[in-house]
Amino acid sequence: MRRDNRHRPPGQAPDTFRSPRRIALSAGLAGSLLALGACAAKPIDPAGLAEYEQTNDPLEPTNRVFYRLSNTIDAYTLKPVAQGYVWVVPFAVRTGIHNALSNLASPVVFFNDVFETRPRRAGDTFMRFVINSSVGIGGVLDVATGWGYPAHEADGGMTLASWGVPQGPYLFLPLLGPSSPRAVTGFGIDIALSPFTYVPRGYGLLTFNWARYGLGVIDARAQVLDELDQLQKNALDPYATIRSLYRQHRTAEIQAMRDDHRMTVPDWYSH
Repeated sequence: MRRDNRHRPPGQAPDTFRSPRRIALSAGLAGSLLALGACAAKPIDPAGLAEYEQTNDPLEPTNRVFYRLSNTIDAYTLKPVAQGYVWVVPFAVRTGIHNALSNLASPVVFFNDVFETRPRRAGDTFMRFVINSSVGIGGVLDVATGWGYPAHEADGGMTLASWGVPQGPYLFLPLLGPSSPRAVTGFGIDIALSPFTYVPRGYGLLTFNWARYGLGVIDARAQVLDELDQLQKNALDPYATIRSLYRQHRTAEIQAMRDDHRMTVPDWYSH
């Protein structure tokens, strides 16, 4: 089977597209996790306690149950669909679809850039949307990156982090993947910020919205086909590996946002 797709760390969604798999029932699931894992006992020996606090996964027994459940459902549903998508659709077409989905998510990224008080990042996002929507033929081509406006991550969870909201314990939500209370709340913020949340009925717009959601889920899964297969085959504890990779990736995204102290005026303007 041909799998020449671009790779991403396990569990990572597309760069700027937030798929509905991280939306449905997230609040209720988080509450259930907290209730089920409330009686998990902390280790009393110093070494065990230090490891327990470092992993910050007090709901681990319940999280592992949901991890196994998600893997089982994925193996019989989303993974075969993503494999068929990679096999049938040429790489160049898949890249264009991914770029277009990311371009449609630009308003959410822009508003989060603003709320994170990062004006240059907001300016980059705005320019990316204008350039890729026009010269890039609706976002199918990522022309903006070559013109000095590279993509970056910005979502509700990162915005909350910039406001000092703590991450909270690790969560693995069924079908939704690795997360945290802060990230779950951030997903809700992203839903509220997305113009597509308010798409009216009629004129095929609602159908377009659901098609965008479905294609985004398939695109997200196709991005990590090989990585997840290799991780599940080679890792001694895939659950712990995914937990570590997710946290490292989120920490790197947030730190990159905090370290971006560029002035509002572009470099070329001051020369």
